[in-house]
Amino acid sequence: MRYLTESFAVGALRRGQGIEQFLGPVGSGDVPAVSWVSVEPTRRGFVVRLHTVEDTGGEDFRDLLEFPPLDPDEEFGREIAVVNDPSNAMAVAEDRTGALREKWVNAGMAGEEYRGYVRAGWSKT
Repeated sequence: MRYLTESFAVGALRRGQGIEQFLGPVGSGDVPAVSWVSVEPTRRGFVVRLHTVEDTGGEDFRDLLEFPPLDPDEEFGREIAVVNDPSNAMAVAEDRTGALREKWVNAGMAGEEYRGYVRAGWSKT
């Protein structure tokens, strides 16, 4: 997996591209779940969202956007914050979700991190 340097992550956000980070397993309920955090540039500012979904994937099915949300009211993730600066958005995401500065990837790539998680034997599959 190729992670974005901080300057590349900020640059992507300034160019209108989102970034995201796979966070791993969550909860201890009957339904296996995973989460990831995203930062997306919008007209309102940089939106930080936490996504928590059922772990219905596997090595060959890793499109996290296709996994059903644990909470149907949070189909597109839970909005954590909207800030005006990309670096601040990343800092908020890291502070509130445990994301790591050195683990950001381009939007759509967190599924590759999920695949590594599955291959390592951490997933329910």
